[in-house]
Amino acid sequence: MNNIKTFLENLSNHPGVYQMLDDKGVVIYVGKAKNLKKRVSSYFSGRVQDPKTISLVKNIHDITITVTNSETEAVLLECNLIKTYRPRYNILLRDDKSYPYILITQHNFPRIDIYRGKRKRNGMYFGPFPSSLAVRETINLLQKLFKLRTCRDSYFAARTRPCLLYQINRCTGPCVELISHDEYEQSVRLAVLFLEGKSDEIVEVLQDKMEAASQNTDFETAAEFRDQIARLRQIQEKQYVSTASGNADVIGLATHAGVVCIQLLIIRSGQILGSHNYFPADPLDSPREDIISAFLAQHYLDDVSHQESIPRHIILDTVISDSSLLETVLEAQAKHKVSIMVPVRGEKKKWQEMAAASAKESLSAHLLRKTNMRARMKALQEALGLKRLPKRMECFDISHSMGEATVASCVVFDSDGPLKSDYRRFNISGITPGDDVAAMKQVIHRRFKRIKNEDAVIPDVIFIDGGKTQLSAAHEIMDELKVENVLLAGVSKGPSRKPGYETIHIRGQAPMHLPAVSPALHVIQQIRDEAHRFAITGHRARRGKARRQSVLESIPGIGAKRRRELLRYFGGIQGIAYASLDEISKVPGISRSLAERIFAVLHDTNP
Repeated sequence: MNNIKTFLENLSNHPGVYQMLDDKGVVIYVGKAKNLKKRVSSYFSGRVQDPKTISLVKNIHDITITVTNSETEAVLLECNLIKTYRPRYNILLRDDKSYPYILITQHNFPRIDIYRGKRKRNGMYFGPFPSSLAVRETINLLQKLFKLRTCRDSYFAARTRPCLLYQINRCTGPCVELISHDEYEQSVRLAVLFLEGKSDEIVEVLQDKMEAASQNTDFETAAEFRDQIARLRQIQEKQYVSTASGNADVIGLATHAGVVCIQLLIIRSGQILGSHNYFPADPLDSPREDIISAFLAQHYLDDVSHQESIPRHIILDTVISDSSLLETVLEAQAKHKVSIMVPVRGEKKKWQEMAAASAKESLSAHLLRKTNMRARMKALQEALGLKRLPKRMECFDISHSMGEATVASCVVFDSDGPLKSDYRRFNISGITPGDDVAAMKQVIHRRFKRIKNEDAVIPDVIFIDGGKTQLSAAHEIMDELKVENVLLAGVSKGPSRKPGYETIHIRGQAPMHLPAVSPALHVIQQIRDEAHRFAITGHRARRGKARRQSVLESIPGIGAKRRRELLRYFGGIQGIAYASLDEISKVPGISRSLAERIFAVLHDTNP
């Protein structure tokens, strides 16, 4: 840019927005400033070191300035200009869809429906939900629990006999007056309580109805109420947030290999409504603070429905310098106080940790999707010294509890990733309990004897979850069966079982340590972790088969009264089996220590 010195000397000290253009007049960056002169001058101070800004400055041919009356106006204008021009050096949020809500209409017999856009229709709105799938799942639950209608008004008015939803017990048939208005209104009230996160109040109502029906010997109706209670308790278990209040958006951030994932966790009325991940375009590795700041401005100010759903609390893991400014802007849009915070303890800290963990998982899944898998397979080929890209890989793992119910897993990956239709589990028997080497021998023998007998596809690579001992055992069986042209590799965990420090063992080679950022290591970690997950779920299912009957009578301290309270609270023994320790301790008359004993017996852990 010519005469930059003169340009900077004549810049205003007012707040505003600056647009940087390349030699073709294309806007390549938009920024806001509290003081335009200081902010724009900083780009040309000679002290810039980060790659993004160096590359940006090299391509600046012209700068246009817009002075605003306040910083708030600057934030709004910046957001609109980014949305309009999509500059290549800005952090760009790609997903700007409006959020869906659940609407309960204002009718004589209200219906539940999914709704997007400005809330113009009369009725009660609940949300926002992170996706239409989350809404439909919730509506499906409401149908199962409270049997509210979902049909359109024209369809409702034209019915002369109940539809299929009534036949499958998902609707009470209000269209043909199979339920009274008062009874239907009571179902609507319970549905509203559920959407407001007041499940305990619903359970109390259902418990009273169940006991009343039981006393009247209407055991079929009592069983229906029992099933409703059990479903509600299971739903409560899926909710990490246990408070009856809480209105927040929680943001987690994960970055790796130039890719950014932002996980938005939506909490309303103390319930997690779901989460949504975003993968913004981030040119040249921007700082975390800049990424989060750009996300907040674009996410909440780009879309009307997002503005309507701005929560009272926005929880981050990183302090951002313009948080006060963003709070002011968001408060003006939301018409209520907005607090941007970085919690250090308590429940909000747990929410943030959950969002951060979800961001890491989402980023990992994103990096290993089919579009990225071929490049990672190429890296694996080079790391393992294979002559060609592996077309099929298998990984084996062993799971048991102190030798009980040993299960081996075999997961299969092809060039596109997991091939779940080919996954297999093996119940291991006839070995010394806890002998992982013997278990590995058995599963390898059973697997490859069958492959040879059926002339099935032999994998290019086999990963064994373990070190040299397990690898030697696998080689012994493969040699015995005369299976050739297969590379066997053992994967042993590093210090403190920390990911990124794994050791790869291959017969005849020195132990291999791949860099933590290696795409080849990421593939190995993914297939190893999948084998571990698949083995554990199989082991737990096998171990749990013998524990389907009630064992409450065998627990010291559980008499008839407490047993009745447990069954009443959870709706049955299955509900107790699925409950967490915290949920069991909420039952009246059950202390924390007693809850620990119950949980230990049901889950075979030491109290």
